[in-house]
Amino acid sequence: MNEKIDLEEIKQKLFNKLEASGWAAILKPFIFSGDFDNILMELVRLSNEGKRFTPPLKQVFRAFEECPYGELKVVIVGQDPYPRIDVADGIAFSCGNTKELQPSLSFMLDEINRTVYNGHPGSLDPDLTRWSNQGLLMLNTALTTTVGKIGEHYVIWKPLLAYLFDHLNCKQTGLVYIYMGKQAQEWTDMISEDNYKFMISHPASAAYAKQSRWDSDNIFVKTKEILERQFNFSINW
Repeated sequence: MNEKIDLEEIKQKLFNKLEASGWAAILKPFIFSGDFDNILMELVRLSNEGKRFTPPLKQVFRAFEECPYGELKVVIVGQDPYPRIDVADGIAFSCGNTKELQPSLSFMLDEINRTVYNGHPGSLDPDLTRWSNQGLLMLNTALTTTVGKIGEHYVIWKPLLAYLFDHLNCKQTGLVYIYMGKQAQEWTDMISEDNYKFMISHPASAAYAKQSRWDSDNIFVKTKEILERQFNFSINW
């Protein structure tokens, strides 16, 4: 990024990109706020200091671009985007840029195949756009992270998450919230008990511990059953 940027142009382009999915109207008060100016300027500052972040700005809001607001059913909250350059694609856990499975997603897909499909292989496509398109908001608690590092951008993105969860809590009920890992679980109190809330370990923990499988607490089966009952919807994992 250059030092001189047009914040209004960036915000207007983002707003325009979010119109098709319906999130533009929802996020408009935040996008055109001083809080979002602060986020953008902080990312510019870090970039100017040589601290590259991922995903690139053009992909940061893809979770919202690909998930139609009117079809929102599930909010999956992770922690950080993948810290390797060019891997994170703006949808939490998705590997659409490289088409190469990362350990966290590999554990998740293995659990889906084991618990939902009884060992019969389901989709191994590392691009999770298909989940987003079905009304799953695949969100990280930090929408960006410094390349090669994790946990450095949580504070930057707190205002957005606070705005988002406050809106959803006031306007939506009966949604499924899945909080993966301690960082995600810090946000559970913002969502009322009028929704379905699950707190489970982050799949990366299984990778770090070199476990053969991740204990998902059967979350994908539970979610499938709730969606069938609540929305009369059969999800295609």
